[in-house]
Amino acid sequence: MLQPATDKPLVEIICDRLTTYIYEKKLSNADMVQIIEYVGGFLNLQTRSDYCRQTGLSYNGAKKHRQNVELFGTKFIIDNL
Repeated sequence: MLQPATDKPLVEIICDRLTTYIYEKKLSNADMVQIIEYVGGFLNLQTRSDYCRQTGLSYNGAKKHRQNVELFGTKFIIDNL
């Protein structure tokens, strides 16, 4: 895999490229939603309630013993182990 010729972290390079494409109107809203869905799939990202329903784990169990993140004002579980 080729490494970029910079000392910037890869996540920063990706974010810079996305920003450029968005401002240049090369990405539509539908494209950006597709990117979010794509990455969410790798994270196995689910709302807490959906995760609990699927796994049978209690809400408090998921809250205390799973990786929780807040995105767009909603709490999600990341379970990509």
